[in-house]
Amino acid sequence: MPKTSLTREQIQQYAQLSPFELKNIFIDLAKEAQADKPGQKGTSSVQMLNAGRGNPNWVATGPREAFYALGHFSLEESRRVWTADNLGGMPELKGSYERFDAFVRRHPDMPGIELLAQCVQLGIQRFGFDKDAFVHELTDSSIGDNYPVPDRILTHVQEIVRGYVADEMFDKKPPAGDFSYFATEGGTAAMCYIFDSLMKNGLLKKGDRIALMVPVFTPYIEIPELDTYEFDVTYVEASMFAETGVREWRYPEEEVAKLEDPEIKLVCLVNPSNPPSLALSQRVADQLKNIVATKNPNLLIVTDDVYGTFVEGFRSVAADLPRNTLLVYSYSKHYGCTGWRLGVIGLHDDNILDEQIARLPQDEKDRLDKRYGSLTLEPEKIKFIDRLVADSRQVALNHTAGLSLPQQVMLAVFSLFDMLEEGQEYKRRIRAIVQQRLQLLLEGSQMKIAEDAHRAGYYIELDLLAQAQLEHGEEFAAYLQKTYEPIDPLFRLAQQTGVVLLNGGGFEGPEWSVRVSLANLDDLDYLKIGHHLRAIFNDYAEEWRSSKA
Repeated sequence: MPKTSLTREQIQQYAQLSPFELKNIFIDLAKEAQADKPGQKGTSSVQMLNAGRGNPNWVATGPREAFYALGHFSLEESRRVWTADNLGGMPELKGSYERFDAFVRRHPDMPGIELLAQCVQLGIQRFGFDKDAFVHELTDSSIGDNYPVPDRILTHVQEIVRGYVADEMFDKKPPAGDFSYFATEGGTAAMCYIFDSLMKNGLLKKGDRIALMVPVFTPYIEIPELDTYEFDVTYVEASMFAETGVREWRYPEEEVAKLEDPEIKLVCLVNPSNPPSLALSQRVADQLKNIVATKNPNLLIVTDDVYGTFVEGFRSVAADLPRNTLLVYSYSKHYGCTGWRLGVIGLHDDNILDEQIARLPQDEKDRLDKRYGSLTLEPEKIKFIDRLVADSRQVALNHTAGLSLPQQVMLAVFSLFDMLEEGQEYKRRIRAIVQQRLQLLLEGSQMKIAEDAHRAGYYIELDLLAQAQLEHGEEFAAYLQKTYEPIDPLFRLAQQTGVVLLNGGGFEGPEWSVRVSLANLDDLDYLKIGHHLRAIFNDYAEEWRSSKA
């Protein structure tokens, strides 16, 4: 195959971009490769395969059908109160469960109605909800005729989220006490709100030392570099090898020990990781617990657990260190609902953040009392989880804060679905999908990865330099580093084969690594991607051998 048409200097310039922006360059190159030659229709044999972004190509249909069935009942409830052409009224609370039960019996063949009824009964039985209050919250919220009250999260929705997180993030063994939740516009909004409120409340200051467990989702790298924050960042690197040339993507004890430094105020991790897609080992979890218990008791942990449902027996750091941890979770990947923007921030009611705010110097307390003084006569008593809500709307618009009510209902229905056997079967099915795609990719690429029972498999990160060393030794690896830029393989893949991947260096992984999303293409496409990756790799090896001739 020919080399990329770009010069090394041009590739060096592109390497400065975020991987998600660089992806657009690769997509353009892939489209050019896919295009027919001028005047020769049907001449291109290139198929664009974009495995750059992790938007899943599966959709949880059952919960959506249940949501739409709820919409029909909700509109019937609205018309019952007030009917005038296209005008209805607000659904009534009293007797709502009895009317819902009658609606279910009248419409046995409506798509989603059976699952909806199961979800409602599950909510009542597991959480002890008042029947009318629960059905009315679902009904009124699904048509979105009110502002969110409470603004942080609806009352019944919060209880359902607690149950879902206890099941899926805490391995059905939640810590004592309660977590409070803030429903957000996906995990990305949660990240923005957290960094903003930590700064606004004086818990972090510009230039403070924080740590990132890397490789990690790129925004966690880019946000601290913004002029708003300019944090002093320490990287905790997953640098272990299972054997020569085969990365284990695990954290050595000495790397985790960096967090013992009390100057490090915050550590962020994605668990399971992104891109390596591995859940934190028990060894590292125990080391973190020991660090908090001894060397750095005020260490704040932000854990982003969006891929937790893809690992059997997953247990979040928040379950073992509830006082120190802000939990971020998004429903987007598990349920194929990135467009719904459904996420939550969880914080234990007994936490170090509220304690640290209470210990702030008086001048800082006075500043914060002034900031939140329009909300209550006792602003010092506002918990951090509620400060997040106020800050999300610049405080002054706190009365209009909160995730839209139809979104919160969808979030609740997804959660309740998971608690049913149908939801557990769905979970097993999507886990099997990504594992099958991983095996096909490895088959095509003829590359080896470390065996790991905690692999989510949503992404895979392949280190091409380590592979070079494994197959041909240090001399070949040194040749690649001297002759090419680390992202050169990605340009070749896009230009020559139409394959779009992301650069692992953009996630603070090894510079010569590539990230493949295993979520968004058909199964056999990953076999093709593997073949293309192998062909590109073999081209480099042939060029190396030719250079020695």
